[in-house]
Amino acid sequence: MVTIDSQVHAYEANTSHRPWHKTPNWPDHVTGDEMVVAMDRVGVDGAIFVSPFTMYQYDDSYAVEVQRAHPGRFALVKPVDPDNPEVSDVIAEWKKIPGAVGIRIMMTPDTGIDEKHPGLDRILHAAVLHDFPVNMLCRGNLGTAMKLIDRHSNTRFIIVHLGLTQPHTPPPLEQPWKDLPQVLELANRPNVAIKISGVCTLSREKYPFPDIWDPLARVFDAWGFDRCLWGTDWTRAFVLVNYEQAVEPFRLTERLNDNERSMLMGGACAKIYGWLPQKKA
Repeated sequence: MVTIDSQVHAYEANTSHRPWHKTPNWPDHVTGDEMVVAMDRVGVDGAIFVSPFTMYQYDDSYAVEVQRAHPGRFALVKPVDPDNPEVSDVIAEWKKIPGAVGIRIMMTPDTGIDEKHPGLDRILHAAVLHDFPVNMLCRGNLGTAMKLIDRHSNTRFIIVHLGLTQPHTPPPLEQPWKDLPQVLELANRPNVAIKISGVCTLSREKYPFPDIWDPLARVFDAWGFDRCLWGTDWTRAFVLVNYEQAVEPFRLTERLNDNERSMLMGGACAKIYGWLPQKKA
């Protein structure tokens, strides 16, 4: 079984060389080298490195640097800016970058971006042209996301973090699965996949987070394992769960058989992104 983490965020320390846009409550640094050590410790073969918007906004330079140092371990997803009139050219250039496998847009309520934003049409047309899946962060805004998806049925979308609001710090959310009906409705769109990323942060119980499995079973039934991509969302989730704790519940649970586990923890990710990791011998 090849294990691929569908969402990680690595970054270097905040310095004048590459200053952060914002300082979140994350570790002072989790470099690409440190990320590889963490993956090796728990047997994760590769990961989709999503350039961290919190720190670097639309600057992908650190992600590119890390992939160049570890080309067999990371594929890359870049946030793109709908307010940039040249965003189509940005995506065309991104296609030339070794390891680039997707782009990312943010449609959370705080962005003020709705489905009618003209920049989104430019992004989605370019994504089709360059055969990129569009990773969409749309927590708290699933209804608007569905409208955009329905207008672009020939674009491949990946909903991140189950489309749900996930906490960054304790305490756990009172109703972490309240938007699950919309998540299940979204499964009717065949051009959409979903990341089962950061899900351990939705638990109201301690490790190994047994209360996540009943709602996840409904997600798996609606979406099918071939459209579900497991991921840790490390390091965003570090206050609530460490890397090993985000991996092992999926390896150890009896709620998945071996075929389901293999597809969820690697097979679907490889198929949808068109990428397989290559560990050095």
